[in-house]
Amino acid sequence: MSETDSRLMTGEEIVFRTSKHWLAPLADSWKAVLLIIGSLVLAWLQTDQTDDIMGFVNRVLGLLETVLMLGGIGLIIYNLVSWRSAKYMVTNRRVLGQEGLARKRETDSLLSSISDVRSKSSLIGRIFGYGSINILSASGEAGADTFTAVKKADEFKKRILEQKIAEAVVTRAEMAPAAGATGGHGGATGSDGHEPMGSPMEGFPQASEVLTTLAVLASLRDADTITPEEYEQKKAELLARI
Repeated sequence: MSETDSRLMTGEEIVFRTSKHWLAPLADSWKAVLLIIGSLVLAWLQTDQTDDIMGFVNRVLGLLETVLMLGGIGLIIYNLVSWRSAKYMVTNRRVLGQEGLARKRETDSLLSSISDVRSKSSLIGRIFGYGSINILSASGEAGADTFTAVKKADEFKKRILEQKIAEAVVTRAEMAPAAGATGGHGGATGSDGHEPMGSPMEGFPQASEVLTTLAVLASLRDADTITPEEYEQKKAELLARI
């Protein structure tokens, strides 16, 4: 069992795994590249003079050159190690993330607390199959969680939405029997001594809830997040519950 798997709760199952794209170290190392370029510029500005003021200036430039070069190389190495350790998972209950090495960051978002999932891909990202995922909670931007340069970002988003919809359907199905059992009558009996009969639709999902779910699925289909076949299958399942 990996370190990420050890974070799973009882009854929790992984439905999707992904990680950072192999281009992530390059995308995250633009600052390192600037540091290295800066060190090369300082090396070019130095002269052969070693005494007087110019000699002092050359020594200062040489020191700065070394610092920038080592800083750039160190940042690239850190990004490489961080890239190897980054992992993201979607389970039937949560969205889990793990990033970083020295400054390790672990994220944990319950599906029920997620209000929106946004994906963003540049032209290069669409060509090579990676993008950024932004997960918003009920608290809005303050509770946002962002993963950058993620492999299969669209699939990642799709699986989160699928599990969120599935969780909502299961929750309503579990609540329906309880609502049907109480019936809102509090055990009262009619004038003939028999308990009043409930509505024929009692215990079934409300039509408005099904229509809302269908609207969400239709938007996913229109955005090419799910296929038309998957939409029709989910539609049939929902309509069968009414």
